[in-house]
Amino acid sequence: MTNTFNRRPGTIVGLDIGGSKTRGMVWVDGTVTADVTVGSANVQNVSVETARTHMGELFAHLAGRLEEAGAPLVFAGAGGIDTDDDAAALRALIAPFVPGARITVVHDTRLLLAAGGASTGVAVIAGTGSAAWGIDATGRQARAGGWGYLLGDEGSGYWLGREAVRYSLHRMDRGAAPDELTEALLDYCALAHPGELIGHFHRGTTRRYWAAAAPVVVAAAEKSHAEALRLVDQAGRDLAAMAAQVADQLGLAGPIVLGGGLGSNVAALAAAFTSHLAAAGLTEVRILDRDPIFGVPLLVDSRAV
Repeated sequence: MTNTFNRRPGTIVGLDIGGSKTRGMVWVDGTVTADVTVGSANVQNVSVETARTHMGELFAHLAGRLEEAGAPLVFAGAGGIDTDDDAAALRALIAPFVPGARITVVHDTRLLLAAGGASTGVAVIAGTGSAAWGIDATGRQARAGGWGYLLGDEGSGYWLGREAVRYSLHRMDRGAAPDELTEALLDYCALAHPGELIGHFHRGTTRRYWAAAAPVVVAAAEKSHAEALRLVDQAGRDLAAMAAQVADQLGLAGPIVLGGGLGSNVAALAAAFTSHLAAAGLTEVRILDRDPIFGVPLLVDSRAV
């Protein structure tokens, strides 16, 4: 893949602030000159202090390129940007590291749609969390999900991890011995008995920890474990329902772009998503094959910032 995505003059810093990592890229006159990944700087997933530390680490790596290029335009996408106050808080977190920069903050689904090569349509993110967002040709927007793990995040990595715990505990309550999925989950957690999952879940673990357990479910599904297969299909169904809701609100037939760590990389989930959308009459589906941060140049151009 080429490192040139547009020819807009000047310096752009793109930030994709996810639940498990933060990626920063610098474009100078349309060409990528720096690409750095650090830990999450999303305050929905880490403390403000940790977010600030990771942001400082990222800009320390980018500093040389920015000094050469002058004051940049910063365009950041992050989960949890639902209000003007959310956007202002993230701008305030970024600003000390790039004095004088113009900083634009959007929900990360906007990066995803642009990275899929679309200026209108529906973007669905399936990563640590989940959400759907869309925009039509008039600029009208709609969203579904993205409420956070305590209220939703169906189809996300966290959801898959939590549902594997619930499945294992239901088996325990019925007196059934641990099966392959439960054994794999216990191995991931370094626990000896399903009953230990209760305390482990409620004490000292994080949303990111359980999202990182999603590959346990995916691996079990690849071995044809019935419950794991059901969970992956349900994840695809729930994500498709969010996408269809947004498409219906905006009167869009597509494109619908699926991305995020799970959405882009778990073939069974993408297949379930596509199948359930097809059943709803939506067939223009794109599975994102690159990180959402590559949507930054298109967004910058389209917003004329």
